[in-house]
Amino acid sequence: MREISCRTVAETVAEMCKSVNKVLSPDVEEAVRGAAEREKTALGKHILREIGRNLDAAREMDLPICQDTGMVILFVEIGQEVHVTGGSLTDALNEGVRRGYTEGYLRKSVVSDPVERVNTNDNTPAVIYYEIVPGEGFSISLMAKGAGSENKSRLFMLKPSDGIEGIRNAVLTAVREAGADSCPPMFVGVGVGGTFEKCAILAKKALFAGAHPAEEENRPAWIPSLEKELLDEINTLPIGPAGLGGSVTALSVRIEAAPTHIASLPVAVNTCCHVNRHIRQEL
Repeated sequence: MREISCRTVAETVAEMCKSVNKVLSPDVEEAVRGAAEREKTALGKHILREIGRNLDAAREMDLPICQDTGMVILFVEIGQEVHVTGGSLTDALNEGVRRGYTEGYLRKSVVSDPVERVNTNDNTPAVIYYEIVPGEGFSISLMAKGAGSENKSRLFMLKPSDGIEGIRNAVLTAVREAGADSCPPMFVGVGVGGTFEKCAILAKKALFAGAHPAEEENRPAWIPSLEKELLDEINTLPIGPAGLGGSVTALSVRIEAAPTHIASLPVAVNTCCHVNRHIRQEL
């Protein structure tokens, strides 16, 4: 059985928190910079090029890309042959977030109670999802999710008879209502199936796919087809970069689907601004 110490986990997460807030993953940065070439309006091109300049400045000056350094979302895959030593894994993950945000001088945005609103002063706790997988692998996927786009999330409990057209309408409705509030150009994560809470987790997980589609071999044909249709339709909406009009409102649409009940068709939409900060690390 493979052993991984809580100390290693905490150190890894701390570094991930620092880096993810200052340098975008290659897929996201490529999508943002490529959008400036596809944008058809002069104002839209200018905005997208300014976004690119901001990315350069953050990297060169070792500063956060955005003032909202987000709430940390963690998807942790643990091999069933792995033994975590030296304490609680959850505590180690949160310790890593605490260190990353304090040592990295990143804004602390988490409050301990949704009504009393007292800041925890270290950006903990993180939102953590665990998945047990075969073998001795151990991976952490981390996202720093800002509240502006998160607040425009939507969940629809459709009828099965609504089908693909219902899914399409739900996504377009969510994007229209988000408008400029999601800091477009945006990434659109969509969860379909499962249950009320499962489809929301799928929508969040979809944002980790970034701008490049994953391997399509095991995906039903309707998914990549609908992703393309939605991306095209969203980019005809009069939103554009920064909500000031243009031809690039979304950089990608990614759908994750799961089995569901015969009487259900849950659909969740989770948008993310152009600063789609995600990183994956194998331990």
